[in-house]
Amino acid sequence: MADKERKRILSGMRPTGKLHIGHYWGALENWRALQDEYECFYMVADWHAFSSDYEDPSKILENCTEMVIDWLAAGIDPEKATIFIQSRVPQHAELFLIFSLITPLAWAERNPTYKEQLQEIKDKDIRTYGFLGYPILQAADILVYNASLVPVGVDQLPHIELTREVARRFNFFYGGVFNEPGAKLTPTPKILGTDGRKMSKSYNNALFLSDTAEEMGAKVMKMFTDPAKLRKGDPGHPDECPVFALQVIYNAADSDNIKGDCGSGALGCVDCKRRLVPKMNEALAGIREKRKSFEKDKALLGDIIEAGNKRAFAEAEKMMEIVRMKVKLKA
Repeated sequence: MADKERKRILSGMRPTGKLHIGHYWGALENWRALQDEYECFYMVADWHAFSSDYEDPSKILENCTEMVIDWLAAGIDPEKATIFIQSRVPQHAELFLIFSLITPLAWAERNPTYKEQLQEIKDKDIRTYGFLGYPILQAADILVYNASLVPVGVDQLPHIELTREVARRFNFFYGGVFNEPGAKLTPTPKILGTDGRKMSKSYNNALFLSDTAEEMGAKVMKMFTDPAKLRKGDPGHPDECPVFALQVIYNAADSDNIKGDCGSGALGCVDCKRRLVPKMNEALAGIREKRKSFEKDKALLGDIIEAGNKRAFAEAEKMMEIVRMKVKLKA
């Protein structure tokens, strides 16, 4: 599996349930392309999920399975990429502990995402040591495989910089061990939910990869559109419309015509949605079929995950053998 001529990538997702088209275009489509060029490790970040759902972790295990099914259905190939569950590779936790013992507290406290989530998440108590330290766990996730690159959006750049600082500090104390990984910026198209807000399971506004053609059609037909376009004939503002954003992705060949007709008032919102639905369902048909096959063959799914866990364990252990010797915990 390892290829020394290819750079190594680590990326992961928190298992929060079935994935939606925002996840697909924001990450999975990029992951699918990267696996042909890089040595990719794709991680189900169940410990990260536990950091915020520790009061009721009952859904995490089921969500891990659902998410891997979505990955496979979206084209992540276990022969090209290593798919694994974070908690099945305990070396992540071991390196996290070592990093926690050498990382200044101020480095964790200044993380902008941590500050934002303290303000935004009101229904859970996340003022814990573990949640404060989750960027350090992310650093361990990346560095235990000595990944060279991490695909991220612009908002996650501070996490990569912190990982670089942790690697640099460890190398300064104990000698050169870790790469200072770089960020591989992922272009993310603007995809909003059915109500015009950020697409999210918690908002009940998501278009899931697992939705049937009928469910997808019903959701699209109820989607929020341009609030200034009240009736057919009114000029629209397609660049501000969530439905048009989907036209650009799923109906690209006709999107210029749709944009012009919407802007002039010649195309109404209902007709616009009717032109979108079959294109979306056509594009998602293959994913739905692959998803059904993996849902039926749970033994194959289990074998894929177990094989990925073993590969990840072996690679992580190679790094931890070096780390233990560097910090004088092993002769």
